Amino acid sequence: MTVRQLVWDMDGTLLDSSVVVPAAYVAAIRRLGGPELTPAQVIASYSLGPPDVLLAHLLGRKLAAGESDAYYDELSAVTARAYPGVEAVLAALRARGHCVAVFTGASSRAATMLLGAAGIAVDVLVGGDEVARPKPAADGLLLTARRLGVAPGNLAYIGDAPNDLRAASAAGGVGAAAAWGHQYDSAEPADVTLATPAEALALLLRGAQ
Repeated sequence: MTVRQLVWDMDGTLLDSSVVVPAAYVAAIRRLGGPELTPAQVIASYSLGPPDVLLAHLLGRKLAAGESDAYYDELSAVTARAYPGVEAVLAALRARGHCVAVFTGASSRAATMLLGAAGIAVDVLVGGDEVARPKPAADGLLLTARRLGVAPGNLAYIGDAPNDLRAASAAGGVGAAAAWGHQYDSAEPADVTLATPAEALALLLRGAQ
């Protein structure tokens, strides 16, 4: 299989957001009169979908108009950091003529805020609010492939969580496990496991042979 383009997950792959994002949800739910939550409860709910879906689930009720702003207000105050090596890899991709593409389960609004706070520029961004089904469905990667102008089978999706790898498989692409991420599970099957972000470049080199 020829890999023509890398696509990155955001939380736990590009950004070390294992503390700041759950904390923003916990604070937002508190502001909205919901239950007191632990960060672990928030992380366990990530797979449900983008912030509006997750907030409603954590609150145990439907969101009223404008209530999701409580989360974005909290998120605007966080300091997001890229994992070591990420910025150098993205610069190397651009130097080789590749786009920096991200598909995240977070909303486009949240992703734009977090990536901007970390100083990461993205050429193609697909948020979980832009697709009908969250990961592990292939919807997000199929949309990303269309925006990139490549076949889904020519994508390698790099992510730390099991649902990232399952989404890659559902799309017919290469699933690359980000072993540095906080949701990495060594028991989850992957086409390739990456110890560092820099190793992702070899996926393109292998595809070019």
